[in-house]
Amino acid sequence: MRPSRAHPLWLAFVLHRVSGVALALFLPVHFWVLSYALTQPEKLDRFLSFADQPLVKIAEFGLVFLLAVHLAGGLRLMAMEWLPWSGPQKSLAAGAVGAALLLSGAFFLQVISV
Repeated sequence: MRPSRAHPLWLAFVLHRVSGVALALFLPVHFWVLSYALTQPEKLDRFLSFADQPLVKIAEFGLVFLLAVHLAGGLRLMAMEWLPWSGPQKSLAAGAVGAALLLSGAFFLQVISV
């Protein structure tokens, strides 16, 4: 029996995979930019001034959302492996995405208020 692609847990699986790939692509770029602090501080200053733009702030919100979703998805997977599960799986998956949205929204509000 093939699982339905409209099932919320299948969508949680896809979101977990997509967030993992996006974070894996982001991490080398993040370390590369951080290396400017040691090697070329003037380039880091230029990048930090670029990072003050509103579009970059929105992208940071997306990044924090992906991080929170990936964390919540990983916790969901560990719970599925180690805990006895029953019917409320959909509610827990929706709660994990809601918590991720709340966390990333709080980050975003803090960033735009500065």
